Amino acid sequence: MPLTENRAIFDESAKKDDEVFRMAVADLNLNNEILETEKITISVEFVDGNNPFQAVQEACELMNRGILALVSSIGCMSAGSLQSLADAMHIPHLFIQRAPAGTPRSGCPPTSRGHSDDYTLFVRPPVYLNDVILHVVTEYSWQKFIIFYDTEYDIRGIQDFLDKTSQQGMDVALQKVESDVNMMITGMFRTMRVEELHRYRDTLRRAVLFMSPATAKAFIAEVVETNLVAFDCHWIIINEEISDLDVQELVMKSIGRLTLVRQSFPLPQNASQRCVRSNHRINTSLCDPKDPKAQTLEITNRYIYDTVLLLANTFHKKLEDRKWHSMASLTCIRKNSKPWQGGRSMLETVKKGGVSGLTSLLEFNENGTNPNIHFEILGTNYGEDRGRGVTKLGTWDPVHGLNGTLSDRKLENNMRGVVLRVVTVLEEPFVMVSENVLGKPKKYQGFSIDVLDALSNYLGFKYEIYVAPDHKYGSLQADGVWNGLVGELVFKRADVGLSALTITPERESVVDFTTRYMDYSVGVLLKKAERTVDMFACLAPFDLSLWACIAGTVLLVGVLVYLLNWLNPPRLPMGSVSSTTLYNSMWFVYGSFVQQGGEVPYTTLATRMMMGIWWLFALIVISSYTANLAAFLTITRIESSIQSLQELSKQTELPYGTVLDSAVYDQVRSKGMNPFERDPMYAQMWRMINRTGGADNNVEESKEGIRKVKNGHFAFIWDAAVLEYVAINDEDCSFYTVTSSSSDRGYGIAMQHGSPYRDIFSQRILELQQNGDMDILKLKWWPRDSPCDLYSAVQTRHRTSALDIHSFAGVFCVLAAGVVLSCLIAMVETWWTRRKGSRVPSKEDDKEIDLEHLHRRVNSLCTEDDSPHKQFSASSIDLTPLDMDSLPAARQALEQISDFRNTHITTTTFIPEQIQTLSRSLSAKAAAGFAFGGAPDHRTGGGGFRQRAPNGGFFRSPIKTMSTIPYQPTPAPNFSYGNDPDRGTSI
Repeated sequence: MPLTENRAIFDESAKKDDEVFRMAVADLNLNNEILETEKITISVEFVDGNNPFQAVQEACELMNRGILALVSSIGCMSAGSLQSLADAMHIPHLFIQRAPAGTPRSGCPPTSRGHSDDYTLFVRPPVYLNDVILHVVTEYSWQKFIIFYDTEYDIRGIQDFLDKTSQQGMDVALQKVESDVNMMITGMFRTMRVEELHRYRDTLRRAVLFMSPATAKAFIAEVVETNLVAFDCHWIIINEEISDLDVQELVMKSIGRLTLVRQSFPLPQNASQRCVRSNHRINTSLCDPKDPKAQTLEITNRYIYDTVLLLANTFHKKLEDRKWHSMASLTCIRKNSKPWQGGRSMLETVKKGGVSGLTSLLEFNENGTNPNIHFEILGTNYGEDRGRGVTKLGTWDPVHGLNGTLSDRKLENNMRGVVLRVVTVLEEPFVMVSENVLGKPKKYQGFSIDVLDALSNYLGFKYEIYVAPDHKYGSLQADGVWNGLVGELVFKRADVGLSALTITPERESVVDFTTRYMDYSVGVLLKKAERTVDMFACLAPFDLSLWACIAGTVLLVGVLVYLLNWLNPPRLPMGSVSSTTLYNSMWFVYGSFVQQGGEVPYTTLATRMMMGIWWLFALIVISSYTANLAAFLTITRIESSIQSLQELSKQTELPYGTVLDSAVYDQVRSKGMNPFERDPMYAQMWRMINRTGGADNNVEESKEGIRKVKNGHFAFIWDAAVLEYVAINDEDCSFYTVTSSSSDRGYGIAMQHGSPYRDIFSQRILELQQNGDMDILKLKWWPRDSPCDLYSAVQTRHRTSALDIHSFAGVFCVLAAGVVLSCLIAMVETWWTRRKGSRVPSKEDDKEIDLEHLHRRVNSLCTEDDSPHKQFSASSIDLTPLDMDSLPAARQALEQISDFRNTHITTTTFIPEQIQTLSRSLSAKAAAGFAFGGAPDHRTGGGGFRQRAPNGGFFRSPIKTMSTIPYQPTPAPNFSYGNDPDRGTSI
């Protein structure tokens, strides 16, 4: 029984190739139709795929034993050496290219000198991965994507693909995936900034993976777990070595859309023919698709089985044709070694042969390559169900090209029938509870709810809304877990997150945001300074020192006026009741200062000059006071009020804080702790906010911060839009806001990472902003005609309102004080008058004195022109009661007015200054000439005094006569005493 020796060299990692190789030989030895009485023996050697010298050494050893053909399952590096050896020794070499660790194949570099000398037949078809993937991305209309490849893949294999995509204007990026995927992703998060990660995530939305199934599964699982990919991503995995089990695992681990391109082997439609091929029956464990071993077959395993079957058919044909050549026993070490003479004949017989086996059809063309290859394109649709089925999208082969239609259509605008689960956080005026009936779902209202309703009405979806369990927006905890609203989206418990949620890089690294529907800025809520009642607001226009200067000036000018009049006495008119005393001077100066006039007519030039300057001074002072008083009563001023974030950060008297673990808190912390931040404002704010670990000045919810501002000495930092709404709707208008001028971020709608609804939501939001509907919704919650002033630091009245009692409280207090003081002085004067009058005993027959009548009676004592006293040269005469009694005429006149004695009235008679003072005892001549006999004539003639005293009026003479005259009724003559300028009497 002749033996047919099959020699094989396998890669040391190809243990399964050896197993299938032995199974194929065993199946053939049981088939009597092919080899009849012949039997096949095998000899297999394992080599290091990266050691060509070892491969050549083992091949020479096999040739020395005797060889008909050499089968190798090895990589390109060692295959090139074996190819050269086979060409030199004329040994048919059936090469099955094996990629390391299941990595996609790259074409081996050519090593042949010419087609006539090529003894190597390429069992596996050429690499068509470049052509397939180019057709797929073109059908999907991709213009920008990234290619991931593992460490074992030879990047030179896709050079042709990169050249063609560049010519078509596609933007293609390359990234190598390390064997330790977890370490690679961790390093990316450690070295990349948040903005770079965000851009990287956008790049990952479209990707092509050239890697082994094992590496692809690890890579997909890692990027999904770290939220680097989303539900709107679309990845293509291309590899000839993708089994059905690999397909199921890849689909389960991925999100978004997945397309798989793998090599396929058409099976007979008749199931009974799958294990029977022409005259050979294949092992059931290898041909039955339901068999576990068949499901784990590698492509190289299939080609090895078919190669053994092809060689067996070739040997059988040789035996039938009587052209059998004995096995060559060659020594390739010697220089003069000759090649096998039957090698060419054996090679041509192999080329002409063909076999139908596990790879469908194995045959070779003139170039020694297998032209039969087919690819199938499998794929999933966009969605979140990981258990979804995989559908066959099309096929590809080198002859017919792509058979099928590939489209990468996104979610359309019609979302009817879709019910979204919305998570929210209550925040006025974005989301508020409008109705809470027991047993019924809560109803919500607010600006964000209005935006969601507008999207729902246009897109047709419905939603269910609930509040986040911890009532927080969400932040990354120390254990790496997100809480709050963002955590609900990360853990896939909600589809949409809606509230006063700001778009931050940290949040956008784990969830997707729509375009901003409202700008965001940081604001401060402060309590307005209450308008306290100032009892002396009327004194506010002038400083206390100025009031003291004005009071001193009044006193000084009063004294100066008195001194000027004392040095040069003025002429006072007849009948004036005023005098130039210090008291009257002071009163006159004060009266002119308050614009009430005076009573003393000063006639001297010096006094008038003084009073003119004083009146000018008073005019300026009073005008300035009036103008400033009006300003103080209509405009309320407040000092040291906070009007910006910079002013807030620089002071330490007013504590301030925000909500713990909020976007504002994180923003202040990141900028405050950044040593490269140029603005020291955030560092100062962070020191205040983080005082005692943040427990004192920070709150758990925004409502708590608003209450602290309302009740005490506190400033609350929060979203400016929320604070403005609070200030607008405060009943007492007790708040005012300070807003940052920059708005570098905005409010957005959050969704699960990769949600297919993000783009259509963003598009609709842009439409609402463009047509003005968004502005209408804003005016509903932030009206322009608010009764409260958001930016005034004090509670001020409207400009057109009247002044209240608080503005004039001080004036009324001064008036009340003056009234009380006047009453007290009146009481003291009354008491003093009564006390003084009680010293002189009063009589029951005392009568009321008519001072005017007394004045006329005293003036009647003097004659008109022939009065004797005019002849005296003395300057004045001092008459005592005794002197007047010594005069006959005087005694007679006194008898007529003797009734005045009991009235205790003192009269003073003023004599012209030109008369010299005489002795108190008058001479007889003077006594004879000084007679009061003319008095009756005055009473009857009605003539008055016609001469004025030289001083021009009445004044107290240094020489005067005091006399006590009793009252006696007399007829009232018709005197006109006020017309005589020469005489007068002062009572």
